Amino acid sequence: MNFQTTETIQRLWETFLQEQMQNLPPEQREALGTQFENKLGELLQKAGGDSEGAFFDLIGLGPQGQGGFDKVGYPYISPDFDDSIVPSQLHAAAELYYIYQHERMKIFEVVETLLRLFRLGKMRIQRGPGARGLYLLEKWRPLRYGKSDRMVAYRRAFNYGTAQAPAGAVVNRNFHRQMLGFMVAVGQYFRDLLIGEVIRGGQLIDQRPFGSVGTIQRIGLDLRYALDRSTYGNVFALAMETGHYLVEVLKLLDAPDIKKAFDANTKWDVVEIVSNRYLGGVAEPSQRAKMAESGRRMLQFIADNDFKTAVDPILFQSVVRPMGAHAEAWVAAYRMTPEGRGFPGVTPALQSVLGVPQAA
Repeated sequence: MNFQTTETIQRLWETFLQEQMQNLPPEQREALGTQFENKLGELLQKAGGDSEGAFFDLIGLGPQGQGGFDKVGYPYISPDFDDSIVPSQLHAAAELYYIYQHERMKIFEVVETLLRLFRLGKMRIQRGPGARGLYLLEKWRPLRYGKSDRMVAYRRAFNYGTAQAPAGAVVNRNFHRQMLGFMVAVGQYFRDLLIGEVIRGGQLIDQRPFGSVGTIQRIGLDLRYALDRSTYGNVFALAMETGHYLVEVLKLLDAPDIKKAFDANTKWDVVEIVSNRYLGGVAEPSQRAKMAESGRRMLQFIADNDFKTAVDPILFQSVVRPMGAHAEAWVAAYRMTPEGRGFPGVTPALQSVLGVPQAA
């Protein structure tokens, strides 16, 4: 189609849409509105035709020679920026976040301490599964990525820690701000839904979410883009290897002979006792465990969601509903950590991420 045909489609579309919506029952308008919007995008894309041939027609090198603008195809540019990501990197970032929170819980330091105590004969275990597990860890040293490698990965992906970022590497400096903003936006969305359930009165209002979809989509896209551009290199391999290692050491800490050596009932008791006795104190295991669980789930949701602009709000509400509990749990746990005790609250935090100036 040429430019004139495309211009006619755009000009007449709104009139056509109003006529069709007017003849539809009210309960069908909401569902069909998104379909009409998608149909307009398909028509404009087809109107573009052969973009390469149109370019040669424009400069006069086509088979018909030099012609006017009315005979040149419409230059439809497909919006693909939000889709240009590597999903495996985003899933690796989700696992790396889970690993980071366990790093803050001193899990890896606890295991190194147990290895040292086992080697020096300061822990009364001999032939049990825990002793064999410690022997195998000391013999094979399966974790090739040491603490310095992990700290560099945390710095690159999340800007966490004090490790020096490699020269030339991309550092995701706004991760925590965007992560907090996304959690707050999802939590605020469902708080608004609860308010909407209280004040609903009309038939159509009962079918429409009360919260803002656009805020969640905007922060989610920014967070996904920033993670994608900073988690290249060895982050995927590091997350895979360290994740498997973390699974095994958590099983090791739950071995009966290790728990008996510290008079502990669970592996988390072992972590707490060893941390207090040898590592200068425990590091918020309850809060970190919840942040690890909910943070990883939210990052997986961001990695797998395309955040389409014209999404049906009812469909979006159904998809994002399970995330509301994770967002609230993450924020509640974060506020109990040392870095989260200065949390300004839901509204100021969301305004900060969105760039809204706050009143003095």
